[in-house]
Amino acid sequence: MNMRSLLVIPFAALFSTALWADTLRCGSQLVSLGDRKFEVERKCGAPMHQDPIGYTLGSYDRREFMIEEWVYGPSNGMLSILRFEGNRLVAIERRRER
Repeated sequence: MNMRSLLVIPFAALFSTALWADTLRCGSQLVSLGDRKFEVERKCGAPMHQDPIGYTLGSYDRREFMIEEWVYGPSNGMLSILRFEGNRLVAIERRRER
Protein backbone atom coordinates (compact mmCIF):
# COMPACT_ATOMS: atom_id res chain seq x y z
CA MET A 1 0.00 0.00 0.00
CA ASN A 2 1.50 3.33 -0.98
CA MET A 3 1.49 6.58 1.02
CA ARG A 4 -1.28 8.14 -1.09
CA SER A 5 -3.68 5.30 -0.22
CA LEU A 6 -2.93 5.71 3.47
CA LEU A 7 -3.91 9.39 3.29
CA VAL A 8 -7.10 8.85 1.28
CA ILE A 9 -8.66 6.20 3.54
CA PRO A 10 -9.23 8.45 6.61
CA PHE A 11 -10.74 11.21 4.46
CA ALA A 12 -13.08 8.75 2.76
CA ALA A 13 -14.23 7.47 6.15
CA LEU A 14 -14.94 11.01 7.37
CA PHE A 15 -16.86 11.83 4.20
CA SER A 16 -19.05 8.72 4.39
CA THR A 17 -19.84 9.40 8.07
CA ALA A 18 -20.98 12.93 7.21
CA LEU A 19 -23.39 11.56 4.61
CA TRP A 20 -25.08 9.24 7.07
CA ALA A 21 -25.61 12.06 9.57
CA ASP A 22 -28.18 13.54 7.16
CA THR A 23 -30.40 10.45 6.92
CA LEU A 24 -32.39 8.16 9.19
CA ARG A 25 -33.54 4.65 8.36
CA CYS A 26 -37.15 3.78 9.20
CA GLY A 27 -37.61 0.12 8.32
CA SER A 28 -36.80 -0.05 4.62
CA GLN A 29 -37.35 3.70 4.07
CA LEU A 30 -34.86 6.57 4.36
CA VAL A 31 -35.71 9.98 5.80
CA SER A 32 -33.46 12.84 4.67
CA LEU A 33 -32.95 16.48 5.55
CA GLY A 34 -35.44 18.61 3.64
CA ASP A 35 -38.26 16.04 3.85
CA ARG A 36 -41.70 17.32 4.84
CA LYS A 37 -43.50 16.25 8.03
CA PHE A 38 -46.09 14.16 6.18
CA GLU A 39 -43.30 12.31 4.32
CA VAL A 40 -41.50 11.50 7.57
CA GLU A 41 -44.73 10.33 9.23
CA ARG A 42 -45.59 8.18 6.19
CA LYS A 43 -42.14 6.52 6.30
CA CYS A 44 -41.63 6.24 10.08
CA GLY A 45 -45.14 6.32 11.54
CA ALA A 46 -46.31 8.56 14.36
CA PRO A 47 -43.52 9.81 16.65
CA MET A 48 -43.27 8.60 20.23
CA HIS A 49 -43.19 12.24 21.40
CA GLN A 50 -43.64 15.70 19.83
CA ASP A 51 -42.39 18.95 21.35
CA PRO A 52 -43.03 22.47 20.06
CA ILE A 53 -39.76 24.30 20.76
CA GLY A 54 -40.47 27.85 19.59
CA TYR A 55 -40.34 30.01 16.49
CA THR A 56 -37.68 31.30 14.10
CA LEU A 57 -37.70 33.95 11.38
CA GLY A 58 -37.26 32.92 7.76
CA SER A 59 -33.95 33.86 6.14
CA TYR A 60 -35.49 35.51 3.05
CA ASP A 61 -38.59 37.11 4.50
CA ARG A 62 -40.11 38.09 7.81
CA ARG A 63 -42.33 35.02 8.22
CA GLU A 64 -42.15 33.03 11.44
CA PHE A 65 -41.67 29.27 11.29
CA MET A 66 -42.52 26.91 14.13
CA ILE A 67 -39.65 24.77 15.45
CA GLU A 68 -40.73 21.29 16.52
CA GLU A 69 -38.91 18.12 17.63
CA TRP A 70 -40.16 14.60 17.03
CA VAL A 71 -38.70 11.66 18.97
CA TYR A 72 -38.54 8.09 17.65
CA GLY A 73 -37.23 5.02 19.40
CA PRO A 74 -35.58 3.64 21.29
CA SER A 75 -34.16 1.42 18.58
CA ASN A 76 -31.17 -0.64 19.71
CA GLY A 77 -30.82 1.72 22.67
CA MET A 78 -30.77 4.86 20.48
CA LEU A 79 -33.28 7.70 20.31
CA SER A 80 -33.72 9.62 17.06
CA ILE A 81 -34.61 13.28 17.50
CA LEU A 82 -35.85 15.03 14.36
CA ARG A 83 -36.05 18.84 14.30
CA PHE A 84 -38.45 20.58 11.94
CA GLU A 85 -38.52 24.26 11.04
CA GLY A 86 -41.84 25.07 9.46
CA ASN A 87 -42.69 21.93 7.56
CA ARG A 88 -39.13 20.83 6.68
CA LEU A 89 -36.73 18.45 8.43
CA VAL A 90 -33.57 20.44 9.26
CA ALA A 91 -31.66 18.19 11.71
CA ILE A 92 -31.40 14.53 12.72
CA GLU A 93 -29.80 13.75 16.06
CA ARG A 94 -29.09 10.26 17.37
CA ARG A 95 -28.62 9.89 21.11
CA ARG A 96 -28.08 6.86 23.33
CA GLU A 97 -31.01 6.34 25.70
CA ARG A 98 -30.08 6.82 29.35
